[in-house]
Amino acid sequence: MGKLVALMLSGTVVSLRIFFLTLLFSLPLGLLVAKGRMSKYKIVSSLVNGYIMIMRGTPLILQLIFVYFAPYYIFGSSTDRFTAVIIAYSINYAAYYAEIYRGGIQSIDQGQLEAASVLGFSKVHTFTHVVMPQVIKRIMPAMGNEVITLVKDTALAQTIGVAELFRVAQNASARQFSTMPIFIAGIFYFVMNAIVSKSFDLIERKLDYYR
Repeated sequence: MGKLVALMLSGTVVSLRIFFLTLLFSLPLGLLVAKGRMSKYKIVSSLVNGYIMIMRGTPLILQLIFVYFAPYYIFGSSTDRFTAVIIAYSINYAAYYAEIYRGGIQSIDQGQLEAASVLGFSKVHTFTHVVMPQVIKRIMPAMGNEVITLVKDTALAQTIGVAELFRVAQNASARQFSTMPIFIAGIFYFVMNAIVSKSFDLIERKLDYYR
């Protein structure tokens, strides 16, 4: 049992790397995509909307396969599996985060923007000091749901052979002719999601305190 748990922990480290790197890249990218989606230039908003529709309208597992194999057939070379996973996850989740950001930004009363303009605030200052603090508070529940989904979606990385938690559990299950490793993996995912959920609850309480 001790050896099995050690294997699970090694797979969990890979899953956590996927999780944190995806957040690192997809959260700021999602904000840029949201701004593009709301652009006053029709061609920009149309292109960004097309990207969002593709990312949200096709399974992540297909996007993983495409990102990993497409460069080989197009350019004759390919990235390593882990890099392909991070790229696929980041552009996929950026599309979802973009829509969450957009909903939060568009929920801000236009009167506040006009008041900030009258007070002489620049657009950048208005966005960072007036809009974003309110947006962050409003999008936390939806963002929390997506982050929890990301924890579970890390299991899809095994599609292209990345040895994350679920793949390690599958391999151990095949070797031992037992479903116990799968159940243990489920406990690991539950614990990770519980930590994420508690973290978001704590952040929301802090935001309520400083509001």
